[in-house]
Formats: sequence, structure tokens, C-alpha cells
Amino acid sequence: MMEANKLQQKKNAPIGVFDSGVGGLTVFREIMRQIPNEKMIYFGDTARVPYGSKSKNTITRFARQIVRFLRTHDVKTIVVACNTASAYALESLQAEFDIPIIGVVEPGAKVAAETTRNGNIGVIATEGTIGSRIYNSYINQMNPEATIYGKACPLFVPLVEEGWLKDPVTREVASRYLAELKDKDIDTLILGCTHYPLLRSTIQEVVGDRVTLVNPAYETAVTLKNLLSGMDLLNTEVPTQGEQQHKFFVSDKAERFLEFANSIIEHGIPNPQTIQIEDY
Repeated sequence: MMEANKLQQKKNAPIGVFDSGVGGLTVFREIMRQIPNEKMIYFGDTARVPYGSKSKNTITRFARQIVRFLRTHDVKTIVVACNTASAYALESLQAEFDIPIIGVVEPGAKVAAETTRNGNIGVIATEGTIGSRIYNSYINQMNPEATIYGKACPLFVPLVEEGWLKDPVTREVASRYLAELKDKDIDTLILGCTHYPLLRSTIQEVVGDRVTLVNPAYETAVTLKNLLSGMDLLNTEVPTQGEQQHKFFVSDKAERFLEFANSIIEHGIPNPQTIQIEDY
């Protein structure tokens, strides 16, 4: 009986999700859709966004602090919902902490490697993710014949955070960024930053219907579901009415975060708490 209670307690524990800011909410949203019974603790590092232009050492230090903070909430697993942090810090985190930690790069790379028909795969992401060549590494392990073309799109993040999802300025920026990938005859394009799925319709319009867009947020949620299922940690209890299922924390600009989150999470979110992440 004691063992059964302990297992149920573990199943009932929350999932930790973190990102450099608001982009990881696209991953959060997909997890909500795929495994709706789960509780989540989300942390957005809004004081130190963006991560894409920072060094590997800095990002790894930030990620360690965030994992330490999430551990204080007894999370059962952690999702690094940031491509740059997945590229630079995931391996160190997995070696350092005794808890399952997954990133967003490998699930997206796997689908792209399986989806491409002509072997030409585009990756759009931050400078950090493109510079790490992590997508190239994963894709070529699974599909050695594939050719990967990376393109850093640093302006996409501020445009998304400004809420300019369908603005003519955003379309013009997308056209400029994606022109060289179109010239490479890509048939698959990975949205390699968690902000980018929010620009999906604009990006699809620019590259055309012949190009399949891969959203790592969706693939990560599926991977997480399979991981928890394999470990017998899926939460089988439906949340009770009125229970606060999810909690949100940020390192700065809570009001701005709330406004943005409410625009993309269907039923809105509770007020995020601001914490001093440097204390962890």
C-alpha cells in the first residue's frame, strides 16, 4: 500500500518546463494538449532573454540555475523548451542531475530526417543553435545522406514578442531570411526556435506548400508522453475543479509575460511570480 501511494505521489508530481522567455509556451501548450492531466511548473528567463547570442558557458550556467530552481518544486522530469539551451547545455544537465531531462532538438531532428524526400533540410534558429550545428549532428546520425542548410533568424524572436505575428514587416523579414533556403531546394524546414511556430503561417506562405514545416514543440510533447508512459509516471488522476494545475515563474517583466501568454494559451494563465534566479 505504501509503495502504491509513493508511486501515485510520483505520478502526481509536476513536470518542469523552462525557456529563455515566452517561446517555450509553444512547447507548454503542446504538452497540455498531449497529456492534459499533467501539472507543470514553467519558468521563463525573461530577465536574460535572448539566449541565442550568448556563449555556451553562460547558457549552461543559466540552465543549471533554472534546473536547481525547478528541483525545489519536486518535478518528476524537466523539458528544456529552448533550442539554444538544448544545443549547449542539455548534455551537461543530463550528466549532472539525477532526473530525466529532455530537450527540443532531437525530436524535431528525428521527424525531419524521416520526412524529407529529396534530402535537403533547412533549419531556422538562433545564432547559437545554428552555430552549434546540433541539428546537423542529429539528422546525419539518422539520415547520413541528408544535406542540412542552417539560417540564423535573430529578428524573429523580438517580432514574436512584439506580437507582430502577421505584420507586413514580419513577412518582409521572413522573405529575406528564407530566400537563400528556397534557392537550396529544401523540402523540409525545421522551426528550430520555440518562438517560430507562432510565425508558422507566415513562414509557410513564404516557403510554399511544397515544403513541410517541422514543429519541434509538438514532437517534444509526444516524446515526453512516451518517456513518462515508459517509466509508468503518466498522471492518471484528472485535476479537480478549481485546482491550480500549472504555475508560472519569470525572472523579470511578469506583466508583459502574462499578456503574451494569455494571447497563446487557450484559457489564459494564472499570474506569474517573479523570482531571483541568480540565487539558485
